[in-house]
Amino acid sequence: MNIEDFVAGSYRNAFQYKYFLPNKINHSYHWRSTSINELLEEAALKLGELNSFSRLIPDVELFIKMHVIKEAVVSNKIEGTQTNMEDAFFEEMEIEPEKRDDWQEVQNYVIAMNYAIKELENLPLSNRLIRSTHKILLSSVRGKDRAPGEFRISQNWIGGASIKDATFIPPIHTELPELLSDLELFLNNLEIKIPHLIRIAIAHYQFETIHPFLDGNGRMGRLLITLYLVSNGVMEKPLLYLSDFFERNKSLYYDNLTNVRLKNDLVQWIKFFLVGVLETAEKSSITLRKIIELKSDLEVNKIMKMGKRATKGSALLQYLFSGPVVNGKMVCSILKLSPKTSNALIQEFLEAGILVESTGNSRNKSYIFEKYLRMF
Repeated sequence: MNIEDFVAGSYRNAFQYKYFLPNKINHSYHWRSTSINELLEEAALKLGELNSFSRLIPDVELFIKMHVIKEAVVSNKIEGTQTNMEDAFFEEMEIEPEKRDDWQEVQNYVIAMNYAIKELENLPLSNRLIRSTHKILLSSVRGKDRAPGEFRISQNWIGGASIKDATFIPPIHTELPELLSDLELFLNNLEIKIPHLIRIAIAHYQFETIHPFLDGNGRMGRLLITLYLVSNGVMEKPLLYLSDFFERNKSLYYDNLTNVRLKNDLVQWIKFFLVGVLETAEKSSITLRKIIELKSDLEVNKIMKMGKRATKGSALLQYLFSGPVVNGKMVCSILKLSPKTSNALIQEFLEAGILVESTGNSRNKSYIFEKYLRMF
């Protein structure tokens, strides 16, 4: 199929409303657009640079953890959750009660991402994996009563106080088995010769159009992008997350998805998606480079000058790159120190400008590795 001739689907009548039934997507695609080719080449180069950079970084898992947490915070922010990155590192009891639901949604996203990446070692990217990942996303949070891990068996809608004034009504639930089977086949069809970035751009659009769950479709659809790239070896490590790009360009994101359905404009959606990939990959590479520079600078110019505390200081700095928010009890536990020695080490980190006190409290203080956290 020529992408320029793509027909997204059609509207069908149901009881007192019309729903959108997308056409199936499991077939080959070609295009005449030179701008798609140019963006595709540039995006592939940026991904290659990010992959190369990840091979050179010691302790890359620390940086992956930070990227996953940022992705969790931003992806949930698109849905209205207000946790920030600093909050995400605190224990639940340290979070204000009115913020705990938002905090838990972010924790769920991190757990779901790590679970799915691990499962890809043994399972293909399938509807089964999508359901089990979605179940984790909605566990014990808003949406927990809306069939977590189960494709819907009733109608949902987007926008509007009711289905009567909805901005978009996805396909009726009886259409879902065929549509989701088609999507799964498309994600894994080796006979289709199509670049991976084009395939996942189309698959993400289709998933959001099907809207197969009663809740959590946006989060799951964005998570699907990273899972696809990792499962197909496009990314050697899960270091590319598009939620930040989508959140900064939220209106364009929704408009481009909508215009595929209204105007059959798949070309513009793919171009927008590719811009997101190349910008995000470039930004991630720059961030990793800055982190390496920061780590080296602190080790040489701060930690090595701490004298007898240098060994413990080096251990604490290493921890901060995976958990940039700490308190006295955590430092005692991590480094096996007495409270007095722990507080002295924290004080030295404060004086060196590595840590910043974040609470303003006289007791129960918390400290953040601000220069590092700001990079994300």
